[in-house]
Amino acid sequence: MDNFTFYNPTKLIFGKGQLEELKNEVPQYGKKVLLVYGGGSIKRNGLYDSVMNTLNEIGAEVFELSGVEPNPRLSTVHKGVKICKEEGIEFLLAVGGGSVIDCTKAIAAGAKYDGDAWDLVTKKAFASEALPFGTVLTLAATGSEMNAGSVITNWETNEKYGWGSPVTFPKFSILDPVNTFTVPKDQTIYGIVDMMSHVLEHYFHLTENTEFQDRMAESLLLTVMETAPKLLEDLENYEYRATILYSGTMALNGILNMGYRGDWATHNIEHAVSAVYDIPHGGGLAILFPNWMKHNLKVKPERFKKMAVRVFGVNPEGKTDEEAGLEGIEKLREFWNSIGAPSRLADYDIDDSKLEVMADKAMVNGEFGNFAKLNRDDVLEIYRKSL
Repeated sequence: MDNFTFYNPTKLIFGKGQLEELKNEVPQYGKKVLLVYGGGSIKRNGLYDSVMNTLNEIGAEVFELSGVEPNPRLSTVHKGVKICKEEGIEFLLAVGGGSVIDCTKAIAAGAKYDGDAWDLVTKKAFASEALPFGTVLTLAATGSEMNAGSVITNWETNEKYGWGSPVTFPKFSILDPVNTFTVPKDQTIYGIVDMMSHVLEHYFHLTENTEFQDRMAESLLLTVMETAPKLLEDLENYEYRATILYSGTMALNGILNMGYRGDWATHNIEHAVSAVYDIPHGGGLAILFPNWMKHNLKVKPERFKKMAVRVFGVNPEGKTDEEAGLEGIEKLREFWNSIGAPSRLADYDIDDSKLEVMADKAMVNGEFGNFAKLNRDDVLEIYRKSL
């Protein structure tokens, strides 16, 4: 286990009816609030009215930025930064899923930066301060509600990058499972794949003596795999929604990966795909992750075997570590297929015409991956296996 410092300042407010806590939390930061949300689902399901009524009760002056995209775009960040600077916004409230929260993080940091917010995303500049913000989560997926990370797409240049700063943790996040009841089945599936992928990114590392962390990761995967099929048959079941919602948060709030550094290459590979084709992030991960695993099986086959045996119930008797590990990878693919996740890039009508373009975008910062370093040929091979 490596030395580590754990830091997570986000207050997590979980459960039914917790929206009322906005009355206690928002006034700590100011009266002028920018409400950030997506395509309008919060208006259809009544959450928008509930949030606005609550903000009105505490005398907040509310400005709005709607229309945040599923892969949030720099152009939308620019709109939000402009509002913040022109109107003197004191606090931002993201109401939505990970995309809305990611966009809000970029706006919050961009509002305190003199240059273009893209400088922060591309790490040409560091976000040393940000406006305070909170979240009301409506989708179990990214974990952005309790971490400092954000992913932003520049659609003009077809670039998509992850970034973050200690100043981009939410001050608080309100998680009411009821607010996820109306999430469609396909988006629920993508969220399940996304949170599982976060755990898998953690799991594949080279650090020794992480038995407790391994058990936590394995437990989360098993819990999600046990709950997901039941949830997809009963989308308004509170207990199932609560389990999945909490799992998504725990998958990427820093608790699972104390003392080691996971791989994270698959996310980089997927970002290049969705930067070019604008596909759902969870869908891209479902396609790519098993192929990344097969490509790197020989790096540390005992690690793959461990996952196969403990998570997927593979019987290792009479099998090499590689054989057992490969069986586990196939069982992961089978599970994702069973819940309706895509398995080939062709499922999104993606052919081999832009593989080189995507590989170039993935390689913009050179070789990457902490479990296994990938070069351009590796990336192209994973893309080809995913066609």
